[in-house]
Amino acid sequence: MTRIEARFAKLRAEGRKAFVTFVMAGDPDAGTFEAILAGLPAAGADVIEIGMPFTDPMADGPAIQLAGQRALAAGQTMSRTLAMVRKFREGDAETPIVLMGYYNPIYSRGVEKFLAEAVEAGVDGLIVVDLPPEEDDELCLPAQAAGIDFIRLATPTTDDRRLPKVLSNTSGFVYYVSITGITGSASANAEMVAPEVARIKAGTDLPVCVGFGIKTADSAREIAGVADGAVVGSAIVDRIGRGDAPEQVLGFVRELAAGAHG
Repeated sequence: MTRIEARFAKLRAEGRKAFVTFVMAGDPDAGTFEAILAGLPAAGADVIEIGMPFTDPMADGPAIQLAGQRALAAGQTMSRTLAMVRKFREGDAETPIVLMGYYNPIYSRGVEKFLAEAVEAGVDGLIVVDLPPEEDDELCLPAQAAGIDFIRLATPTTDDRRLPKVLSNTSGFVYYVSITGITGSASANAEMVAPEVARIKAGTDLPVCVGFGIKTADSAREIAGVADGAVVGSAIVDRIGRGDAPEQVLGFVRELAAGAHG
């Protein structure tokens, strides 16, 4: 059983939903990021997504774009990102870590090398937003063969004909994007999300977590009420971007987690 499978099994046994956080590796600097990352599990994060900074993040809104720019300006690299995961693992052997981003930095490093390093560092899953199912041979299948879950995105425009293809090689969980457009651009609506989650769950036994547009504890509670988990990224990254200290950021995460878990 992978860490992701184990975490969702534990949550099901406890009758709780998952709270998934997103933070950008190295944002705004290595020390601040590592302090936030280390504190996320105690603040209520069940799964942690770590962004891999990239110069052309086409699916991301201003908050996450700026986070990537801050990280790159501070010298963040893929090697540093993997080293940060390795350091996190020294104190936490249970919380799943998912690297999220775009294929270019992985391709540039070399898929085989990247996967070997990711496994050694303690990475549990990948979300690569610009690799469709038609390109599964590129990274999805090699990642799964290496023991890393490949988590696919489904969106409001993923129709019934397309959905089986999207789900075919997905593992870990399914990430449902609650809105059309870029991250942080609108608010999630539980009434609209609920039937979409049900449609996805009819085609898979995997948990379905919902992200994009969740900005408050109340919103996290509403979305978690109709899905297996809620994902919050831009709202957390906004706090980091405005200069909140790690404990302030983690305090906000605790509020969000209480909503999702409630």
